[in-house]
Formats: sequence, structure tokens, C-alpha cells
Amino acid sequence: MSVTLDRARRLFGETPAPRPRASLTTGMQGVAYDAAAIGTAETADWWPYLGSPDLELNTSRDRIVARVRDLVRNDGWASGTVTTMLDAVVGGDLRPRAKPDWTWLRLAAGPAFDSVWAAEFAQAAQALWRAYALDPLRNADAARGSTLPQLFRLAFRHKMVDGEALAVLRYLPERRARGGYATVMQLIDPDRLSNPQLAIDMAHMRGGVEIDENGAAIAYHIRRAHPGNWWNAAKSWEWQRIRRETDDGRPIVIHDFDPARTDQHRAAGGLFTPILNRFKMLAKFDQVELQASVLNAVFAAYIESPFDPADVQNAMDGFGVGEETISAYQSARAEFHRDRRLKINNATIPTLFPGEKINTVNANRPPPGYVDFQHAFLRNFAAASGLTAEQVSKDWSRTNYSSARGALLEAWRTIGRQRVTFAANFCAPFYGAWLEEAMALGQLPLPAGAPDFLEARYAYSACGWMGPGRGWVDPVKEAQAAVLRMDAGLSTLAEECAEQGRDWEEVVAQRKVEIDRLRADGLPLPQWAAAEDPAFKTAKPPRPA
Repeated sequence: MSVTLDRARRLFGETPAPRPRASLTTGMQGVAYDAAAIGTAETADWWPYLGSPDLELNTSRDRIVARVRDLVRNDGWASGTVTTMLDAVVGGDLRPRAKPDWTWLRLAAGPAFDSVWAAEFAQAAQALWRAYALDPLRNADAARGSTLPQLFRLAFRHKMVDGEALAVLRYLPERRARGGYATVMQLIDPDRLSNPQLAIDMAHMRGGVEIDENGAAIAYHIRRAHPGNWWNAAKSWEWQRIRRETDDGRPIVIHDFDPARTDQHRAAGGLFTPILNRFKMLAKFDQVELQASVLNAVFAAYIESPFDPADVQNAMDGFGVGEETISAYQSARAEFHRDRRLKINNATIPTLFPGEKINTVNANRPPPGYVDFQHAFLRNFAAASGLTAEQVSKDWSRTNYSSARGALLEAWRTIGRQRVTFAANFCAPFYGAWLEEAMALGQLPLPAGAPDFLEARYAYSACGWMGPGRGWVDPVKEAQAAVLRMDAGLSTLAEECAEQGRDWEEVVAQRKVEIDRLRADGLPLPQWAAAEDPAFKTAKPPRPA
């Protein structure tokens, strides 16, 4: 007798009845979660594959990306969504705000590193970066076609559409002769990243990314030409192995994507992958409705004769109205309309042959509920992208101030997160590589005994990134709120300016220039400037008339 049975008898005085075994083929019996049921109508045919992230993605990556690109090229909603995200995250100028970690440097190298030095270093670094990033000769671009902000925008577009952004940092000393730097960026189409000879993924090779035992990328295998370039067909079958970084940690390849699972080394489709099929259906639905509306507009009315298809068929079969009678009637109709061209003031007056009548086409387009259906779908996509439905549809007719403000605050969290991750993964490595070269050339202020860049890479290259501003729904209310936050100590001028895409130091400097110029020209100061003027504070208020 088993120990379990003995214990049951002692506790209950008898052997408990055995519990019937649940069936795995009848409804939800035998499972603790409804989601695992296999016998219901909703889940009976639902058997998704459980695979590794690279296996699930890499075999379908090219097809997904090709479909997304086709959708973005040819659908206004999709193209507009990409543009909206680009304008919000990168805008026209995504630039660094240098913030060297002087506290860390002070602990590592002595008291010469303080906030004053950090401000001087940041000011010099930003001035050099502006000249480098906005160089009219485009020396920062290996192809010399774009400024750095334009390269960042294009790279982020690849990330939104392809799911990933890829770049190689070149070192071209000849660029210094034209006033630039040897550190330049070459954007790479992610299609060129693949396993050599299109081999299947292996333990140390995933979609063109070579990894070590820990799963860290150590090299990238990039075709010498895009596989779709027939004029470079030979080079498209040549792969170049490029190390991720040099031995001392200087980046060579920058590969940015947002992984959805651990051990993932490629990405595909960006914003559109979860909703691609439905978005294509909406695009086709819009196209069909537009075509139907055009046909209804062209085919607005028709003339009905007394002989319907049944009569004609009976005549052909020898029943009912004779065939010669129908032919005579049709000939008479033709002759009638050929001779009737009645006009008054060049306006045609229609006349009908006996037995005819005019019918109009009922052009009920779009169908009832079409606009609501379209709006509901765009809300679905907006939820997937992190934007608001109004940003996707560009329709603010259903929105008041409170709901618009709340929706934009939610969207701004996604936009802010996108900017932070893109700047950290793509922009910051390039900024650090450029800063290393600028420091090696002695162009930045450093105190005696300053550690080398490689010894304090993070401390020197620490920075924030400033993009386009959030904007205002109600400028008056939100400006007043910003003043209240600063007066209450809940915010700073730097934070308020950054929210609107402005550099607070540039704002302060410009305000001083304007105040000095107004005083020099003898013009009255505006209220915000007069309030800080000593003469304004001591002046007695005018007596009431």
C-alpha cells in the first residue's frame, strides 16, 4: 500500500475517490488558462510556431521589408505617418548638448575639473560640432550628399520603415584638407547586411551579424553592392567583413534597432509589421471606393426601353414579340434620336421616344459608416505606432483642447523614448568618435594632467540630444504654466526651452543682444525686459488721471 493511500485513510477514514482525468480534446478542460484551450472554435486552428527570435524573423525579413516599403511608397496614410514620426523625433536638426561629467573627472584627475571647465568644454564642443555637422561641403558624409542632421533623419527613416539603421564610420584624412574631419559617416542600406553567399543562420552568424559566445556582435558581413543593382551584380555577391569596433573601442559599424526579444540580432518592418495586412486592406478599400465613386460620377443616368432582356430572349426563341418588331422599334429609336437636337440658348433639351424613360444611378458613395470605419482603423494603427489617431489621420475635427492635450502628452512619451534610444544607439557613438578626433587635434580646452579620451570615454562624450519642440496646443495657457513652473522651482529655463527645441543659452544670449540694442536706440523695453530693469523697478507708478 502506498504512503499516499495510508495518509489519506488516516486523515479521512477511507480512501478518497479518484479524481477523473480531464480530457485535452473537449473544450477548455484540462488547462488552467483559457488561452491554452485547443477545443474551442476560437482557438482550434490557432497553432503559432514557437521559435527563436532570429529564426522567426530572419527567414521573413526581406519579404516584410519589401511589403512595408511598397505600402509607404503608395499609401498616403503610411507615408504621412512616417513623415510625422520623423518630424517629431528628428526634425530638421537633431544636435548634441554636450554635458561632460566633470564630477567623475574631478574624482579621477583632480580639482581642475569643475563646472566652469565643463561649461567651457561644452561650448567649444558644440561650436565645433555645428561647423562640422552643417558644413556646406558635406564633408561629414562619405558620399558628400547630406549634412549630419540630414543623415540622422535618413537613418531614422530606415529604422521606421526597415526596422533598423546601419552605418559604417570611415576615416578619411584627406577630408581635413577641406576644413573637415577624417571621421565621416557612410549610411548602408540594411538590405546589404546578410550572411555570405546567403548561407543559413548558424551559431555564430545571424542575418549577417557575426556574434561571439555571449551573443555580442563582433563583426558585420555587408555586400559590396545592393542585391537589386543589376549594374553591380558581380559586386552584390561579394561580402566584406567589417569589425564592429577597433581594439581600443572606437566604433566602426553602428547598427541600431529596437529588439522585441532577447538574443535578437536583426529587425524588420519598423512601425508597420504588426498591422501590415490590415493597413494593406484599408488601402485597397480606399482605392475600390474611389474607383466606384468615379464610375458613379461618369455613369450618372441611363435610358430604359420597353424591351427588357427577357423579351429579347423570348423573341430570339420565337415567343412573344417578334424579332423583326424589336428590330424595327430599335431602328425607329435610333432615327428619332438622330433627328432630335432641340436646343435653347445652346442648352440641349432631351426628348424621349415613346416607351422610353430616364433613370438615374443611385451613387451612395461612400457607404454608411465608411468614415467611422476608417477612423477606427487608424486608431488601431495609432495605438501600434505610439502616435495619436489625430496625428495619423491629420483630422482634429473631433478633438477639443483637453483631449488633444492628453493625447499629445501620451504620444510625446513615445516620441521622447524614440529620440533617446535612437540618439543613444546611433548618434552618440558617432559623436564620441568625432570628439575623440577633435581632442586628439587639441581643439578642446583641457586642464593639465587631463586623462586620455580612451581612459574617460564616457565622461568626455556624455551629452543630451535636442530635437524639435513639442509645440503648443494653447500657447497662452502653456506659456503661463511654464512661467509658474519656473517660479515655483519645479522646472528650469533649460528644461522649458528644450521642450520647445530651443537652446536656453542661445535664448539668453539673444535676449541680451536685443535689450542692449533697444537701449542703444532709445526704444522702450518690452514688459519682460523692463521688469528686470533697475530704473523700471525704482520708477514711481504714474498717477491716475
